[in-house]
Amino acid sequence: MHKRKLGMNQLKQIHAYTLRNGIDHNRFLIVELLRIPNIPYAHNLFNQISNPNVFLYNKLIQAYSSQNQPHQCLSLYTQMCSKKCSPNQHSYTFLFTVCASLNSLPHAQILHSHFLKSGFQSDVFALTALVGMYAKLRCIELARKMFDEMLVREVPTWNSIIAGYAKCGDMEGALELFRLMPTRNVVSWTAVISGFAQNGQYAKALSMFLKMEAEKDIRPNEVTIASVIPACANLGALEIGERIEKYARENGFFKNIYVSNAVLEMYARCGKIDVAKKLFNEIGKRRNLCSWNSMIMGLAVHGKCNDALELYEQMLREGPAPDDVTFVGLFLACTHGRMVRKGRELFGSMEKRFNITPKLEHYGCMVDLLGRAGQLQEAYDLIQTMPMKPDSAIWGALLGACSFHVNVELGEIAAESLFKLDPWNPGNFVILSNIYASAGRWDGVARLRKVMKRCQITKGAGYSLIEEGGDIHKFIVEDKTHPKCEEIYALLNEVSAKMKLPRYVTYFKTELEELYPLE
Repeated sequence: MHKRKLGMNQLKQIHAYTLRNGIDHNRFLIVELLRIPNIPYAHNLFNQISNPNVFLYNKLIQAYSSQNQPHQCLSLYTQMCSKKCSPNQHSYTFLFTVCASLNSLPHAQILHSHFLKSGFQSDVFALTALVGMYAKLRCIELARKMFDEMLVREVPTWNSIIAGYAKCGDMEGALELFRLMPTRNVVSWTAVISGFAQNGQYAKALSMFLKMEAEKDIRPNEVTIASVIPACANLGALEIGERIEKYARENGFFKNIYVSNAVLEMYARCGKIDVAKKLFNEIGKRRNLCSWNSMIMGLAVHGKCNDALELYEQMLREGPAPDDVTFVGLFLACTHGRMVRKGRELFGSMEKRFNITPKLEHYGCMVDLLGRAGQLQEAYDLIQTMPMKPDSAIWGALLGACSFHVNVELGEIAAESLFKLDPWNPGNFVILSNIYASAGRWDGVARLRKVMKRCQITKGAGYSLIEEGGDIHKFIVEDKTHPKCEEIYALLNEVSAKMKLPRYVTYFKTELEELYPLE
């Protein structure tokens, strides 16, 4: 039976009673104070004990670890060693976790060497924490070495090494280990799903989730849902996303802000902006910075520029302070709304009002905003005054604007920079070629084609992703790899034949005239 947690007033009364009567109840008080938690009070009592035992050290280390205060944990460990209080396997289990959050390999290696001398090398929990520590520090070779040397491996051990491979971007290694696991739990599946999603392999993340759903004894948890929903958002897999949302609501997962935000972003990115707004309002006072940013970005992407800027003003009144992501959404709104003056004002406010130093993506947004509005020289001048070296996205934004406004001079400057940064990207050659063609510079078009032919630079085939029946299908031009390609082409031929009939030609001609009347 779980012991009732005592309140702070009760503990103060007990402490006062022990002081008056000379009774030593510090151990009891420390444990109860850490359950509240009131760590400063507990630590103060701890300091009054002349020779604290390993149990109390561990309790305090664990408490500071849960509050993400790694330096306090390591300070206690140093004190522990200096007072000749030998750490046990639980101490190292907590401390390995602490070192991972500290992101310090030297501390990790010192702690590891102490552990090797401790005599607890056979403890599976401590060893699992050790594997997890190296995995989180992206020292995957060391993590794998520890993993391979373990005589006994529990499911959490496998999960730690899989998560490490995923964090390092080696999804093939993660998947290989996943397949070798004797038994798997929901954390195992989630590690692979989130790994694929975080590494931009959204179709594989969704495919893995659908396989997980087919497992009889495994049910997705909050972390699984928060990991797979972004994959639905990036793939536009709205039908599957809606089904996952229903499951999340039925299981009470919407109490988790990460789940709520993930679903909000999915609807915003999939064009269901009204549904996203409804969910944003439903989240209410639980909204965090991510909630506001997702909603602002969603409104901006879908051309609701004034709504995005109004929401920003509401955020300033009742929400958290904006961050660098907020301004990316705001610049996007300004770009879509051709609000150059507002964009300049927001860009200037970043450092002056919010002490946010503009990053490369903010300069890229401003170049795009100015370029689309025809302010090409101002966009180029901004690139010249940037405190960091412009990347391909910056020059790409300028080149795209030059293409739209047919500016050969600045287009050539942008393209030359892109040829150096990204020499094998055929898109840059194609855009510059289009600028030459629009300006009647056919000699430039011919020259670029010769360069592309000589360097064997070819444009990759585009592809489409279509969601149907809960599955994602990928198609490229003249694709014959799909298992139902014969049925698909038969239907396309039928549609094509019907479109050529006189009555359909007349119908489409009338429709086009209504949509695009001749002046």
